[in-house]
Amino acid sequence: MLANLMVVLVALLHLGFLILEMFLWTTPFGLKTFGLTRELAEQSRALAANQGLYNGFLAAGLVWGLLAQQNGFAIQVFFLCCVIIAGVFGAATAKKSILFIQALPAAVALALVLASY
Repeated sequence: MLANLMVVLVALLHLGFLILEMFLWTTPFGLKTFGLTRELAEQSRALAANQGLYNGFLAAGLVWGLLAQQNGFAIQVFFLCCVIIAGVFGAATAKKSILFIQALPAAVALALVLASY
């Protein structure tokens, strides 16, 4: 049960990232969250939307893993590993806090999923 709750939390985080990057990127909230100027946000809007879409796919994969009758465990492990890798890469290339916001919750969820198998 705890493993499933953590997977849901990670999926919800990525759904939130989708909303932030696809729809709120150029709003005052998006500008403040990412420390962007309006000009830079407008210039990077398409890139952010693309990134948000990928976050949505990660969320969808995690939900699929939770609902799958067959191979749900493997699907969850795969998508949690994808989230961890993306978080580590983001921390190394963009902002260190991504490690704690994205990768750490996914790593905890992965540990719980593996422990529950």
